[in-house]
Amino acid sequence: MRRHQASLYAFLLRRCRRPELAEDLVQESFVRVLRSLDRFDPRFRFSTWLFTIGRRLLVNSLEKMHPTADSELVEQRGGPRDDPAAPLMRRERRHAVLSVLDHALAVLNPRQRRIVRLFHEEGRAIPEIATELGIPTGTVKSHLHRARRRMQEAIEADGPRHKAALEAIEGGGETHG
Repeated sequence: MRRHQASLYAFLLRRCRRPELAEDLVQESFVRVLRSLDRFDPRFRFSTWLFTIGRRLLVNSLEKMHPTADSELVEQRGGPRDDPAAPLMRRERRHAVLSVLDHALAVLNPRQRRIVRLFHEEGRAIPEIATELGIPTGTVKSHLHRARRRMQEAIEADGPRHKAALEAIEGGGETHG
């Protein structure tokens, strides 16, 4: 528990930005681990299992605090001021952004691509990635920094081709649905 407590707390705090909630979730994560230790599969890393439990508890906690059903229902029905073309525009913008990201990810070497995906898509903490890949945390940070730089260079080199997607990204356009 001592070995993973600080990194789990940092991981959860980065996502919820509420120290008291992160502390509660760390404690609850370890309670859940102790209750279901018999279900742990030793073929996998303990830290991955622990962080998955913590991430699920955080998602559940955030859903309880901010239910999404009402907002989803309003979005599906639309309001009187809604632009009828808005869903299509959001879908096109999302597609353009994903196209840019796919292109940028393609320029990375396999290790950088894996680290970027673990960090940004799966929300893994740097220490967790380092443990999983068996490399120092500083190396993970270096790979992330170089990968981001290479991705930015690839996007900028494609200039006009990705202009709409870049404008959507810079303009703070909705890209997650």
